Amino acid sequence: MGNDAALLVESVGHVFPAIQGRGSVRALTEVTMRIDSGEFFAVIGPSGCGKSTLLDIIAGLIVPSEGRVIFEGKLVGGTVPEGLGVVFQEDASFPWLSVWDNVAFGLRGRKLGAAEIRRRVGDAVDFMGLSEFAGHRPSQLSGGMRQRVCLARTLVLRPRLILLDEPFAALDQQTRLLMGDEVLRLWRQTSATVLLITHSLDEAAMLADRIGVMSSRPGHFVETVMTGWHRTRDSRVISDPRFGDITSRLWSKLRQESLRAMGRAATSSAAD
Repeated sequence: MGNDAALLVESVGHVFPAIQGRGSVRALTEVTMRIDSGEFFAVIGPSGCGKSTLLDIIAGLIVPSEGRVIFEGKLVGGTVPEGLGVVFQEDASFPWLSVWDNVAFGLRGRKLGAAEIRRRVGDAVDFMGLSEFAGHRPSQLSGGMRQRVCLARTLVLRPRLILLDEPFAALDQQTRLLMGDEVLRLWRQTSATVLLITHSLDEAAMLADRIGVMSSRPGHFVETVMTGWHRTRDSRVISDPRFGDITSRLWSKLRQESLRAMGRAATSSAAD
């Protein structure tokens, strides 16, 4: 990790207002984190702890109730910052467009010539191994290939910070490992900073330089785990004895927070 912070999250909290007779919900409280330029940082936590809310705040899609987010020295809030790309869990490809046109979609509104768009899209499609399928529609592709289309559509924008919101949750374990290799290759070759939100301890332990463990709601960080992997890592690290040590440590902390969250849910249900 370098000395330059790509992303600073300072004392961020967020409260969703009351709706339909239910009270307000505090999703996050006092979330503070720093991600250095070129770092791969993963976030795990129990269901409902505010992981995706945190990502939406960092992406500029939600303005936090408290605190602030700074990306490359500039305050984030209200709009998606230039230089930031997001890949969501849901398949966000347009079914009526070809792979090529899906990847090119985000460039259409930019002041780029047709030749530059063709070059960028061609490079991204080739990088993600989709050249043979450039004319196909998403319905003709596997789930893993559709997620590669989404990654290519983000890559073509040349983001300096990539936010991944459980992008492989719908895939089988084997495909998830292979897609993890693709993400690591993308990370190395672009030198982008990556923030991954995931429920998978294995995914976090394999991909990240550091892993932040969030508490039950209202979410905040209770521990940060260093993996110590070399930058050239790939899915073969799962056979390293240290991999089991890392996932065991993550589960020990996550289990405590998940039980706490389940206890609150049971108490709330009994009170209703």
